[in-house]
Amino acid sequence: MDLAILKNQMKKFETMVNTANVELANELVDPNAPFFTPAFPEPVYGGEGYLSLVFWLRKSFSNVQWKLEEMIAEDNKVAVRWTCSGTHDGEFMGIPATGKSFSASFMNFYAFNEQYKVISDTAAEGMIAILRALGVNP
Repeated sequence: MDLAILKNQMKKFETMVNTANVELANELVDPNAPFFTPAFPEPVYGGEGYLSLVFWLRKSFSNVQWKLEEMIAEDNKVAVRWTCSGTHDGEFMGIPATGKSFSASFMNFYAFNEQYKVISDTAAEGMIAILRALGVNP
């Protein structure tokens, strides 16, 4: 696969998660693509499934943003290190808003099909970093 195209797709992906653009999500993510995240017990699917995590987090961190920090691509796979940041201004997993900010590193592993659409996304464990930032889990 063309690595320049993969990198461009991931930059668009960054825009998609930060704008919660459903049209862009559907353009970038295959409708059957599973997204495995520690935030949900079962995978979610497709662009709208992926954005369900964004909407879920925005209820608790209205200014949540992801920044693509580092990307390694080989064949049809991409590993990305993200920085996710926001301010806890809504209830999060039963925890009332604290007004505290967080910045946490996340790792995701993506696979693409021949049309350069995401066909799978597996997130490494990273939610604990949010809880630590809130002082909930030292």
